Amino acid sequence: MIVSTTCELPGYRIDRVVGPVFGLTVRSRNAFSQAGAGLKAMFGGELKGMTKNLEDSRAQVIERMQERATELGANAVVAFRFDTSEMGGDWTEICAYGTAVVATPVG
Repeated sequence: MIVSTTCELPGYRIDRVVGPVFGLTVRSRNAFSQAGAGLKAMFGGELKGMTKNLEDSRAQVIERMQERATELGANAVVAFRFDTSEMGGDWTEICAYGTAVVATPVG
């Protein structure tokens, strides 16, 4: 599955636009991670546990988006983006979205 932030795929022709696809997860914050993040915020530095959680969440939503595109018969996703928002103060929504297409190599 090709996933691109661009609207075109160099070396490919987009034969059909399948439609919008997304992958979504909602994560709650771990109380221990939050406590550690509070301490780090006072002294500075990377919040490694939070960074790892975000990396894992993004990988998961990309995979879900790709699965949905495949279910719809697409072999690529263009105009790929992430969206993240806070929900209720303790939850974070992470969404990967784009346009599922059928693309074939040119030449």
